[in-house]
Amino acid sequence: MARSWRPELGLALVVLVLGVFVVVGTLDVSAAASQLGLGPRFFPMLVGGAMVLIGLFYVADVLRGGRGDPEESEDIDARAPADWRSVGLVSGIFLAFSALLNVLGWIIGASLLFFGLAVALGAEHKLRAAVIAVVVGITTYLLFVRGLGVSLPGGPLTGVI
Repeated sequence: MARSWRPELGLALVVLVLGVFVVVGTLDVSAAASQLGLGPRFFPMLVGGAMVLIGLFYVADVLRGGRGDPEESEDIDARAPADWRSVGLVSGIFLAFSALLNVLGWIIGASLLFFGLAVALGAEHKLRAAVIAVVVGITTYLLFVRGLGVSLPGGPLTGVI
């Protein structure tokens, strides 16, 4: 007889619950549609709906006996211990980003976030990572603010871009 609780079921339920959380949280968003006809609710609803659907299929698969197989195509040791230093660094970077976003604004905050994550995860070329982080920060700001009409914190750069 198979165990009824397995890590795969836990992950499936987390995906399902997060999807429901995203959909319910997005229902409170109210803003006019952008020039493209897409409002700020479109992408979160799309992602949340996809997570609910995937979570439901995943739960059904696990309950029918499906199980995750160890990754064999990667060049890793599946028995190696977790890299808690990287987990801590990534978590700290995300927490710092969320704490400083309104002070620094999106462009500076997101650029620091992307750069910090790249370095924490082992980027060898730090100057290239910094340039890419700034380009991604500015691009995402412009896409959301000008393309979708979503207001993001400007911080010290308010009025510059």
